[in-house]
Amino acid sequence: MLAFLGQAAAGADSSTMNVTDADFWLGLLDYVKTKGPDLGLKILGAILIFWIGRLIAGKVRSGMRNIMLARDVDASLAGFVSSLAYFAIIAFTVIAVIGQFGVETASFIAILGAAGFAVGMALQGTLANFASGVMILLFRPFKAGDFIEAAGVKGVVKEIQIFSTTIATPDNIRITVPNGALFGGTIKNYNGYDTRRVDMVMGIGYDSDIGKAMEIIKGLLDNDGRVLKDPAYTVAVAELADSSVNIVVRPWVNAADYWGVYFDFHKNCKEAFDAAGIDIPFPQTVVHMQKNGN
Repeated sequence: MLAFLGQAAAGADSSTMNVTDADFWLGLLDYVKTKGPDLGLKILGAILIFWIGRLIAGKVRSGMRNIMLARDVDASLAGFVSSLAYFAIIAFTVIAVIGQFGVETASFIAILGAAGFAVGMALQGTLANFASGVMILLFRPFKAGDFIEAAGVKGVVKEIQIFSTTIATPDNIRITVPNGALFGGTIKNYNGYDTRRVDMVMGIGYDSDIGKAMEIIKGLLDNDGRVLKDPAYTVAVAELADSSVNIVVRPWVNAADYWGVYFDFHKNCKEAFDAAGIDIPFPQTVVHMQKNGN
């Protein structure tokens, strides 16, 4: 009796299972018939969008990298910026793919925007230095080896990094300046052009021969091979000062010869003036004392 009941129960369970399986497969078949074409088109559209997005992202990355390298941009910066653009395009492509299946993408965009805003606010100083570093490397207002004056610092640029620039002062002190401070202010690049004008003032005594002094100065400039012929130098009387007649001397030289010409000319001019008997005065104060008679 018990065996019979067990067999009956087992038969009932098997029958129920077979009916349920049949209903499931029939329902699945009906769903495929009604929704299959539309779902298939969405899947194909998603695959096509993703393929096109990856293709565009790859082209943009390689194009940006080649352009930046052609402009002598640092290789690490070119790779970083081009990869950043690549992943940004991929992110928007993924959002577009998700949208193909009817998912609301506005929430994803809002979340990404909020996250980006939060990160930007937290790192605004760092991001400003990064952006300035990118601009410096792109537009190159100065390069390594240039002597610049910017952000209250004067010296030779040793290294330009993404976030900061290293400068060596004339007395060889290492200074690290944030790029935001550099690019956000005035930059004076002493090596920005190939040539420079050396501005000097030679003072002679009022009793000295001005014409002779000027001829000596011109002779020194003509005999110095570092002084350029074009533009022509200037030698002229600029001021009748308290203790001297000041003659301005303005030769043009290659930027690399600036200090050599400046130092050598002062030495040679002093020696030539001494040999010619031309006085180089120094400021003097004459005090007259008067004794009152009683």
